[in-house]
Amino acid sequence: MAEGPARRPRKPHSAQVVRTERLTPHMQRVVLGGEGLAEFTIGTCTDHYVKLLFGAEGVTYPEPFDLEHIRAEFPRAQWPVTRTYTVRHWDAEHHELTLDFVLHGDEGLAGPWAARVQPGETVHFMGPGGAYAPDPAADWHLLAGDESALPAIAAALESLPAGAVAHAFVEVSGPEEEQKIDSDVEVVWLHRGDRPVGEKLVEAVRALAFPEGRLHAFVHGEAAAVKELRRLLRVEHQLPREDLSISGYWRLGHNEDGWQASKREWNARVEAEQEGAAPAA
Repeated sequence: MAEGPARRPRKPHSAQVVRTERLTPHMQRVVLGGEGLAEFTIGTCTDHYVKLLFGAEGVTYPEPFDLEHIRAEFPRAQWPVTRTYTVRHWDAEHHELTLDFVLHGDEGLAGPWAARVQPGETVHFMGPGGAYAPDPAADWHLLAGDESALPAIAAALESLPAGAVAHAFVEVSGPEEEQKIDSDVEVVWLHRGDRPVGEKLVEAVRALAFPEGRLHAFVHGEAAAVKELRRLLRVEHQLPREDLSISGYWRLGHNEDGWQASKREWNARVEAEQEGAAPAA
């Protein structure tokens, strides 16, 4: 069998921090721009994401930044690590990319970086990826998630035409974490307080009286909560897989490296468990 063309290495994008803004006590906005984004573009998905590349501490990489060269010439321990973030907004006219970061104090990698980064600093990233946008043919929409899914939920709500029927649930730590979203859909803000992550979200979606007609759903956030909501939608409400965008953005007790390493196996196990009780799609 003839071999196909060799896969072309993906080239990272380079950008500079234009400005930053603290949206809420635990949400930081970073806007990227610069000549490196002159050819950057995204499609119509509202869950577009990029993978930021963070260099190993104390390591200087040659310029221009070349990820393939780094992986070929540097030991694995010195390779940049990736952190995935949803595109909150892309301004094609001004070539500005807006990303929102959940802050957990000094925990993690990207959050502390976003809290301290200054305008003018250079950022390298891969992408974009993405797969979901609200289906205009659906009769109604369900959007549900925690803080990690808020940028994608907000982007989806802002893309809906006037009069679209949608129910949106966002779980945050408290009222100080609510954000203004430019949409006529009323968001149900769920204040977690001291309760486990995702518990109030699952309760709220379970209590929803589902309207008649075809539903298109976007459900993302902490993996255990997403698993329960997947069971609700796929097994109990018997929704077809193609009408669901549902996945765990993160998992309690795991950093992104650990979660990404186990995510495929986790999803396969959940799907096998639940599909056995679900109708044939």
